[in-house]
Amino acid sequence: MLLVPKRFFLTRGIGYHKDKLGSFEMALRDAGIEVCNLVSVSSILPPECEEIPAEEGIRELKSCAGAITFCVLSRLESDEPHRLLSAAVGIAKPMDPRQYGYLSEYHPFGKTDAECGDYAEDLAAEMYASARGFEIDVDKAYLEAEDLWLIGGERVKTYHISVDASPQPGSWCSVLAAAVFLI
Repeated sequence: MLLVPKRFFLTRGIGYHKDKLGSFEMALRDAGIEVCNLVSVSSILPPECEEIPAEEGIRELKSCAGAITFCVLSRLESDEPHRLLSAAVGIAKPMDPRQYGYLSEYHPFGKTDAECGDYAEDLAAEMYASARGFEIDVDKAYLEAEDLWLIGGERVKTYHISVDASPQPGSWCSVLAAAVFLI
């Protein structure tokens, strides 16, 4: 049995708690995906997989609590006060919807959500290019005027979802960004 997602949505969350697991649960709640049994998958965005608004996807998930739910998840936790945490999922989506795309996760310390997100986009573009047998120079393949990448003659749109936060003294902090698939 092949499970190929037909829809996906992007979400992010931040959680604080005295325990590491508690902070992750709070981040899941903040992202609206706490009712799922999440299964992390790798990086392929299926062809013709429609992106829907997060509110719509979350509403659907809440109607079937406990469902096995596939996602590309970027996650980072720490209890070191004031240490900057960030998480992002980058998307490289070909303009031709019949082609598959790529998702990347990136979760560093010390980067803002914008820095983290930009890097995740570059990673997704590089993985997309590599899968098709192309090497790209991320500084040259991006067409700034069109806000697109030119990869092996194909136009590819990249974007991301990202978040950053810092632990407060005496608490754990978790950040997460996710592309959540709906079958």
